[in-house]
Amino acid sequence: MAALDQDELKRHIRDIPDFPKAGILFRDITPLLQNGPVLRAVIDQLADRYAHQRVDAVVAVESRGLIFGAPLAYRLGAGLIPVRKAGKLPAKTIQATYTLEYGEGVLEMHADSLSAGKRVLLVDDLLATGGTMGAVVKLMEHFRAEIIEVAFLVELTDLKGRERLGRHPMCSLIQY
Repeated sequence: MAALDQDELKRHIRDIPDFPKAGILFRDITPLLQNGPVLRAVIDQLADRYAHQRVDAVVAVESRGLIFGAPLAYRLGAGLIPVRKAGKLPAKTIQATYTLEYGEGVLEMHADSLSAGKRVLLVDDLLATGGTMGAVVKLMEHFRAEIIEVAFLVELTDLKGRERLGRHPMCSLIQY
């Protein structure tokens, strides 16, 4: 299947009003994930974007970022580094905190995941306020990793998360 344009991809995103609370319009990617040819087209489109760059590792954020990160790492011949919520990784970790509307969240990755100068691609399913990915960027700074790009399936542009990611190049396949 050829690359799908934004309008075609949006046809596979379901809007759920008032979830998880009143006033929120949730963009549900489950229908896209359930459609094999569309999911393959998304992974292929992202893989084609980075195919001619040296990517040492795909750094994917729990949980939905891992859905895209694992096949993308496979296609690129790169390692996969999971970033998870606190307490989920078994070995020594480093942490970064980020702000949630109701408090703080903590993300962790293994302390031996990367070495300085590694070229990484950061991946998550959705960019909203940028808090989660901002924490991942902090983790990459700890390792002195070179961020090739920050990639998302969906970007909610009104929430201005892109601004929180600073100077790092970014791509999103779908913008709302």
